[in-house]
Amino acid sequence: MRAPSAQEWSDALTAIGGADDIALLCHVGPDGDALGSMLGLGAALRANGRSVVASFGIADGETFGVPSTYSFLPALDILVEPADFPAEPEVLVTFDTGSLDRLGSLSDRVAAAGTSVVVDHHATNTRYGTVNLVDVDAAATAVLVAEILDRLGLPLTAEVAAPLYTALVTDTGSFKYVATTPSVHELAARLIATGIEHDLISRAIWDTASLAYVRLLGDVCSRTELDPGAAGGLGLVWTTVRPEDLQRHGLTLADVEGVIDVVRTAQEAEVAAVFKGEPETDSVRVSLRSKGAVDLGALCVPLGGGGHRYAAGFTSHGGVEDALDRLRSALATAPHLPT
Repeated sequence: MRAPSAQEWSDALTAIGGADDIALLCHVGPDGDALGSMLGLGAALRANGRSVVASFGIADGETFGVPSTYSFLPALDILVEPADFPAEPEVLVTFDTGSLDRLGSLSDRVAAAGTSVVVDHHATNTRYGTVNLVDVDAAATAVLVAEILDRLGLPLTAEVAAPLYTALVTDTGSFKYVATTPSVHELAARLIATGIEHDLISRAIWDTASLAYVRLLGDVCSRTELDPGAAGGLGLVWTTVRPEDLQRHGLTLADVEGVIDVVRTAQEAEVAAVFKGEPETDSVRVSLRSKGAVDLGALCVPLGGGGHRYAAGFTSHGGVEDALDRLRSALATAPHLPT
């Protein structure tokens, strides 16, 4: 997929720069890049005198709330419940969201908006907006947001920089992933230069967890399994987070996103998977990570999901065994990438 054209940049900047009232959305179960990109642009626009409102959709049966990992972020006060989000926004901007269905209960707002601007870096983006600012080479959606601010001449204050740094450090795996380029470090330096407490941000994201989560992690890791023959012999390591695990430890699905980052460290397998059963349904959310030899984003599209080359996921509706069978079948025919 090509980088945004000059016309797409112009259209996006005209829409965002010319709106007095602007509505911002990101995907269900927001991660650091989705929330950070949205709140970073929202804080900058609000400081520029705009009226800004932001939210994210929820899946059936879920309640609205920011994951505790990101409760430190500034500008959280611009967030509203989905029920209070404008029905027909003049200008709507979505962040880090590759397709309409990922907006959950707020997906209908895109068609209802006067202008919708999609800001994203997923290769699987379906270009569902009036204007699509999609750059698959960007390490994070926050990279595009930082460029929007620069092109609009909006200042990079600490309130703006903290969420953008959160987004950047999240999607680069604390600058460990292959997408970490010299320009990523240059952007990080600009953000840190605003005076943000980058060490506290990283500690909150990577090095802070409740005792309940630590105990759940022990349960989940104890039943990790290895299939060395999966993915054409590259190997699959996987485990499950069961609804009863969540209930026993008093946690939600939003609290266990980090489990995959532990499972993926197993050196015996190229691909790691965590199957998370949704309480009171047979739906299973599958989080996937690759060390680089399998394009998981492309693999997940036929499964109804998507994501990045090395980090992706999908939702299955027939229980864990069905989801595992579907994943194994997809891995058996997935092309191997040069590493």
